[in-house]
Amino acid sequence: MLPSGEVGIMLAMKLVLGLPKGSLQEATFDLMGKAGFHIACGSRSYYPSVDDPELTLALFRAQEMARYVQDGVLDAGLTGRDWVVENDAKVVEVGELVYAKQRLTPVRWVLAVPEASPIQRVEDLQGKLIATELVNTTRKFLAARGVAAHVEFSWGATEAKANLVDAIVELTETGASLQANKLRIVDTVMESVTVLIANPQAWQDPWKRSKIESIQLLVQGAIVAREKVCLKLNVAKGNLEAVCALLPALRKPTISKLSEEGWFALETVVDESIVRQLIPQLKRAGAEGIIELPLNKIIP
Repeated sequence: MLPSGEVGIMLAMKLVLGLPKGSLQEATFDLMGKAGFHIACGSRSYYPSVDDPELTLALFRAQEMARYVQDGVLDAGLTGRDWVVENDAKVVEVGELVYAKQRLTPVRWVLAVPEASPIQRVEDLQGKLIATELVNTTRKFLAARGVAAHVEFSWGATEAKANLVDAIVELTETGASLQANKLRIVDTVMESVTVLIANPQAWQDPWKRSKIESIQLLVQGAIVAREKVCLKLNVAKGNLEAVCALLPALRKPTISKLSEEGWFALETVVDESIVRQLIPQLKRAGAEGIIELPLNKIIP
C-alpha cells in the first residue's frame, strides 16, 4: 500500500494539453476520439472536458500555441510546425501528426498573385508589398533569395487583399479557395504539418514525458487507421493461394483453420481506397463471407 503522501501526488498528476481552436478543432476532436480520448466542448468554452482524469485540456489559436507551450502555460500542445517556426519557439517537437481539416496531407503556405498580375517569379517582388499572417517566415524566405520587399501583417481574410497589394502569402490545403478567388500560385514558402510539441521542462519530467509519448502513439495510430480497413473472409483450401496473392497487408494476412475441414479464415488490413476494386477480385478468386470493418487505431 502506498503512503498517503504518494497517493496524493499520484492523484495530482495532470498534463495540461493545448488543442487548436478554429479550423482544425473539429478534425482534432475527431482524431482524439479515435485515439481513445472522448472530448466534449460547448460552442463558447475554451476548456473542453475529456474522459481522462490525467488530462486538462485548453483551446488556443494555433498561432499562439507554441508560445504558451514554450512559456510553460501548457505542458504540451498540437499546432502547426509553421507557427513553431514563425514564433521561433523553444519547444520540443515530439513528432509529426500529419492531418489537416480536410485531408491527411501537409498544408502549404504559398506566394500568390492575381491571375492577371505581371509577377511570374519571386524575384519580381523586389520592392513590392506583400500581405500575410506569416510575416517572419516570409521575410526569411525572401531574404534567402535576395529579394527586398515590404511584408505587412494581415489580420485575416488575406485572399481578399490580393488585389490591394502586390502579392499575398496564404495557407492552402487544396488550392481550391485560391482558384475560386482567381489567384495564381507563384511559389511555395513552406510546407507544414501538425506537430505535437512539449515544454522542455515538462519533457524532463518522467511522468509527463510518458503521458505525452502515449498521446503521440495513440493519435498517430488513429491517423494511420483513418485510411485503412480490416477485411475478414473465408476461403477453401483450393483457392487459398489465389486469394492470398490478392491481399496486400502490413505483414502477411492472418490465416486460421475453420472447424469445417478444408476451409480457412483470413484477416488482413488494407488501404480503404483499394477496397472497391479488391472485394470483387476476392469474390471471383473464391473468397466467401467477406466483411469490411472500420479501424480506430493501428499501432505498428
